Amino acid sequence: METKGRALRADAERTVRAILEAAERVLSSDPTATMEQIAAAAGVARTTVHRRFVTREALVDALAAWATQRFHEAVEAARPRTSPPLVALHQVTVNVLQVKIGWGFAMSRTAPTDPEVARAHADVLDQCDHLFRRAREEGLLPPDVDLEWARRVYYALIHEAAEEGRGAEEGAVDALAARVVDTLLHGVGTSK
Repeated sequence: METKGRALRADAERTVRAILEAAERVLSSDPTATMEQIAAAAGVARTTVHRRFVTREALVDALAAWATQRFHEAVEAARPRTSPPLVALHQVTVNVLQVKIGWGFAMSRTAPTDPEVARAHADVLDQCDHLFRRAREEGLLPPDVDLEWARRVYYALIHEAAEEGRGAEEGAVDALAARVVDTLLHGVGTSK
């Protein structure tokens, strides 16, 4: 009986994931799409969507929380605290770009008022700050760099790269990540 319960939970998780993935696709194309359109894209009945998400707002909130979790996992997967700083910086950039490009609608809706979302963003910020300190210690960043400013510039570069990456070829993420890291570390102009 317990095995059947696990199978049902796994099936329910797959259904929720299918709904969230469909919601991202549909809402990215049409932010005013209905629950019925999302259900059709997910290949489930409208009642199934409503059983999982009582309102459209609840679905969008769940989508944003789910994407934030993917974002958090993407940063952790790059091992920013233990990988060599340049390797970690590139891998974090690749991973985050993949999430931001693939989950653009959801990532634009993240609400820091949700405690889980706020916790994930705080941990990402902490990991990024730690990585930037390590990058400064390794000489990748100048010793007198304003780390907060460098992080904000990095975030802005990632945002712009993600915008450019929407609709780009699949292999474009690595090139975009390399451009972000190169711009962060070397700037866009020549030194005097």
